[in-house]
Amino acid sequence: MDGLLHGSRAFDRPLIVARQAGEHAAPRHRGPGVHDHLVLSFCVGGSVDVEQKGAWSMAEGDALLIPAGTPHRLVSSGASDRWMLGAWPSQLVADGASELLAPFDRVRAGAAAVVGIPEHRRAFLASLFGELEGEVARGDTGTSAAQRSLVTLILTEVARASVARPRGAVEGSVVAEALGFIERHCFEPISLRDVAEAVHRSPAHVTTLVRRATGKPVQAWIIAGRLAEARRRLRQTDEHVDVIAERVGYADATHFIRLFRRAHGITPAAWRARETPAGDRRP
Repeated sequence: MDGLLHGSRAFDRPLIVARQAGEHAAPRHRGPGVHDHLVLSFCVGGSVDVEQKGAWSMAEGDALLIPAGTPHRLVSSGASDRWMLGAWPSQLVADGASELLAPFDRVRAGAAAVVGIPEHRRAFLASLFGELEGEVARGDTGTSAAQRSLVTLILTEVARASVARPRGAVEGSVVAEALGFIERHCFEPISLRDVAEAVHRSPAHVTTLVRRATGKPVQAWIIAGRLAEARRRLRQTDEHVDVIAERVGYADATHFIRLFRRAHGITPAAWRARETPAGDRRP
């Protein structure tokens, strides 16, 4: 993520959490980034300037919400100290925590991207990030459940602090509604037509708006949500590939394998073998 989260294969993981400290200035000619995952940044010291549908500044105690599919760019970081959390919306839906996506939906619709965390809750929120980082590093029995609980607590703190202040244009609202519908229904057999019907627009109009705003078509966002959940299941369960394919919305396992290989360069079975030693997989 341009100046916010770093790494390549890290974004294949179900969850990314990291603490970043230091001063950073983004390259002058680097354009905005767009990612399949949502990002939550919590500033515990210093300041950060970000472009995301406008210019935003974070100071100590502020949280920045970057919904999946939202163009953004780090401008500068004045000796900042901040926690970063990256997660896939489809994973939150699969875990039954879709209501925690509401603050990100409001940001897409035009609400402020920066949320001030009440002073008496900041230390607690920072401790949750620290605990989550430890759980991600542990990788033993019970870690997955602990991670889900900690992510829920972190996003709950942000949701309670956020205030909806819609100010987006109609075009932005259509894109926000379309991406929100995809995040919540991507495991179902949905198509561009279903998305268009959900936002009361024509398929051609919706795909044009989504591509213009995010750089990717509607179908690519559906596939991204499904593959994020597939990676989580490959890493954390012993389910057969054809079972995982069906769970994420593909009745044809061969088609699923083809899409996975196109996205990651290897088959789901090979990805599982590379990413997760057999002894570490948990049902």
